[in-house]
Amino acid sequence: MASDLGQTGEAVAYIREALKAAHDPWYQILLAAIGNWTVPRETYQGRDFQYLIHGEALDWLSLAERICLEFGELVDGPEKEDLLFNGRLPAKVSEILFREMIGANKYGAYLNYWYGVIVEEALQLAVEEEVRKLYGSKGYLDNDDFAEEAFVILYGENSSDLIQEFRREFKLTRRKKMSLTDLKEFTYWLFKRRIGKWDPARVASDTRKGMSALAKLEGL
Repeated sequence: MASDLGQTGEAVAYIREALKAAHDPWYQILLAAIGNWTVPRETYQGRDFQYLIHGEALDWLSLAERICLEFGELVDGPEKEDLLFNGRLPAKVSEILFREMIGANKYGAYLNYWYGVIVEEALQLAVEEEVRKLYGSKGYLDNDDFAEEAFVILYGENSSDLIQEFRREFKLTRRKKMSLTDLKEFTYWLFKRRIGKWDPARVASDTRKGMSALAKLEGL
């Protein structure tokens, strides 16, 4: 989808006017803009941005990064840097305020992305680490097969077969290197596959494992 202002014109105009008026903190303007944003993907300043994964999971940090490009020098400092580099909003933004500012629909899409991409990636790492510890305790040397076994445990097939299936389903040619967006879509696709494959009790247990692993990673 084309860019430079295109369908985003009204949202961009709101951002600029709100910043100049300086009535609200920058992060509230940002969240309001996320709530009002209607374009799922665009090309802006030569970069491709995709905000919705599979049409239902909101990559809100990609959208926040795009919106921050409109702030220019009007907003700067450690809070903005913490958002762009660490994915953290100021402490003043509670979960309730975040939900209210972006709206119920966007918040639901944000949760889809959080569970389907962020937690899913942490779950993959957690299971891979379990496999490595198991084989390490038996004296096996570390190797890439452990990552493959983690995929089989979680999704019933190895990663190569799953990638091929994903490419066929979404018509990605074998010659095309998977982009960062493709990898996010693949992870979300795996998440949907996992919750459709296993019984609810196992799905819940695995999800808790992913959340626990994520909490440990964030605590580092």
